[in-house]
Amino acid sequence: MAKTISILGSTGSIGRQTLDVAEKLHLNVAALTAHRSTEELERQARRFCPRLAVLTDESAARDLALRLADTPVKVLGGPAALEEAARIPQADTVVTAVVGMVGLQPTLAAIREGKRIALANKETLVCAGELVMAEAERWGAEIVPVDSEHSAIFQCLQGCRDRGEIKRLILTCSGGPFYGKSRRELQKVTRADALCHPNWSMGAKITIDSASLMNKGLEVIEAMRLYRLPLSQISVVIHRQSIVHSLVEFRDGAVLAQLGTPDMRLPIRYALTFPARAESQEEPLDLLSCPPLTFAPPDLEAFPCLSLAMEAAEEGGTACAVLNAANEEAVGLFLQDQIDFLEIPELVARVRETVKSIPAASLPEILEADAAARAALRALKR
Repeated sequence: MAKTISILGSTGSIGRQTLDVAEKLHLNVAALTAHRSTEELERQARRFCPRLAVLTDESAARDLALRLADTPVKVLGGPAALEEAARIPQADTVVTAVVGMVGLQPTLAAIREGKRIALANKETLVCAGELVMAEAERWGAEIVPVDSEHSAIFQCLQGCRDRGEIKRLILTCSGGPFYGKSRRELQKVTRADALCHPNWSMGAKITIDSASLMNKGLEVIEAMRLYRLPLSQISVVIHRQSIVHSLVEFRDGAVLAQLGTPDMRLPIRYALTFPARAESQEEPLDLLSCPPLTFAPPDLEAFPCLSLAMEAAEEGGTACAVLNAANEEAVGLFLQDQIDFLEIPELVARVRETVKSIPAASLPEILEADAAARAALRALKR
């Protein structure tokens, strides 16, 4: 069980919920980081008294240092300071809740210190999963997933001593706000429409990914890396109620599922207390008041992002880094109302055609592929 944590991305949705869980578990907080949310990070720093507070925007960090001058909290700025927060000696567990490729190098820094990684940054495994898992094994670092789907699978696999017993991992997907819509109907959706997720309260980027089903595609890639399974042993089903968080089918025909309310505090708590389970103060799942549980296949024609992700997963190498970078850039443009919703998969597909991938890559090669994909997408929209 964690005793002292560092949270990368403490002002986002996962970060705020982690602090809520940590407070109830009476955990110490060694470091907090954000991008430029000065006022929120100041409030958190005054409440939780970390040794270190980081803002990756250096101007915002200078402001924060002035605000916290009456406290013993050390303030650092710039992207490199994330790695210092990840390595801070006092923390035994690092919660990686930042969004995007920015989480990769701090996660590797924490792994190389042998810390437990409560992993909520999916891009780390999407872009460099083989490298990250190899480093975790080398340094004896434990990776416990925080994503609800991967936490569900992780929980279902406790007691499974032989991974050869696994027949299939089944990731559930809510379908997002546009479930059931045709491609023609999706031509008219707006940013506001896409940000209205039916079940979960999340940050803007992941909410858009959920609407396009790219989020599920990224989770497929994550599952391949976390559990060292081929794409053929991972499938996706639409489950609108978000009660069954994922399932594992075993070779003898048994299927185990983890059920719970759509509340991220459950997988966060489990990642921090594993292998123990701490008492929860939230309302538990009431089976008698649950709606009927339904399952359906995803519509790959209306939502091609899932297919694009699975193609990149099959290709391997830097293909997943290219996919992720192109998607991050495209989603950013959509959130700025510069492109339509259906242009997200179109642009990602064009970048995948433009930027050729290479087989199993080093960290510099992964970062180079990421930069090339971003440049290619920006060139398409000039």
